[in-house]
Amino acid sequence: MSDRVILLTNDDGINAPGLIALKEELDRVAQVEVYAPDRNWSAAGRTLTLHKPLRVSEVHLLDGAVGHVTSGTPSDCVSLALLGLLEEAPNLIVSGINAGHNVGQDITYSGTVAAAMEGVRGGIPAVAVSLDVGTETSYDPDYSLAAQFAARLAAFLLKETPLPPGIFLNVNIPLLSTPRSPKVVLTRLGGQAYSNYLVKGEDPRGRTYYWLSGDPLTDIPPEDEGTDIWAIANGFISITPIQLDMTEISLVEKFRKWEKLRWFGKE
Repeated sequence: MSDRVILLTNDDGINAPGLIALKEELDRVAQVEVYAPDRNWSAAGRTLTLHKPLRVSEVHLLDGAVGHVTSGTPSDCVSLALLGLLEEAPNLIVSGINAGHNVGQDITYSGTVAAAMEGVRGGIPAVAVSLDVGTETSYDPDYSLAAQFAARLAAFLLKETPLPPGIFLNVNIPLLSTPRSPKVVLTRLGGQAYSNYLVKGEDPRGRTYYWLSGDPLTDIPPEDEGTDIWAIANGFISITPIQLDMTEISLVEKFRKWEKLRWFGKE
């Protein structure tokens, strides 16, 4: 057994097929510790539970191995593990495989990405992995290629290339109609990935309700070439390095004159 430890989590829940497929491949790379939520937390973002206690239980995963299920969010799962439930800090955190891509400006909604962010905050290198599963509700996604690629990437990161502090990798695998090994490209974040809209309806008691929804954007403008959205649209695997420090450094000095303005706190 490897002396390396990978903490595996997700936002689709402890029994999600993407988690099981990823664990089976990561088991070939390192010792895998699973801490995952007891339900789906898609679009939860980076949410920590501070208003109530959290529960953690040992469970047998679908592959027969022992994992840990929590009542918290994906970020909670990582925090619980790092703050004491794991005897030693893991060498790498992998979050996924998410059912659906996480690209562009929408990544901050993602519980999958949030778990990776929480890991980086705790000083652990992290990778978020998502698979484009399309829009067909009858489609049964095949996670095998995505899991194999994620495991190869994890092995590479553990052996060769530690990520700089404050950086995690956001990985998206395209929907493939035939088994093949797609090209891998390093990308930057794209813009909007969905066209959001509001659905208004009426429940059986005559009360109005609203449903937030959205459709994937299909038109990729030329200036988006090289982004994660462009990569997925063209059938490439996208790897985007993301940093937690979202400061726009170039504007700090440019706006320094604001400090001299009366409304900005000048005595």
